[in-house]
Amino acid sequence: MDNDRSAAISIGGVEYRMVLTTRATKEIAKRYGGLADLGDKLMKAENFEMALEEVVWLITLLANQCILIYNLQNPKGKKELLTEEMVELLTSPLELSTYKDAILEAMLKGSKRNVESEDEPSKNTEAG
Repeated sequence: MDNDRSAAISIGGVEYRMVLTTRATKEIAKRYGGLADLGDKLMKAENFEMALEEVVWLITLLANQCILIYNLQNPKGKKELLTEEMVELLTSPLELSTYKDAILEAMLKGSKRNVESEDEPSKNTEAG
């Protein structure tokens, strides 16, 4: 997976890369109404348990994107997808809080736009 688009986390001693794909963006939109609403929903989670559930869901969704991409490109050597139960059992609440930064990093990398400007002669040159 392209490291320019992903962020790494470790779950149960195994490194996973999280990436924001179009499919993940659609799932986030279904659940939260869009990427812009995601932060508000997480910050306004009514209780600690609900906040943990949302972080676990996001980690599972974003980490599975790299696995799904791998499985698409390697149909004979498919890897097992993460489940929310696996993430819950193989992490601690402290780890989940540190993963928030990785979630943000993956989402920012996945939604960034590379804008390059070209050196062109100015159209507003003085008439001589």
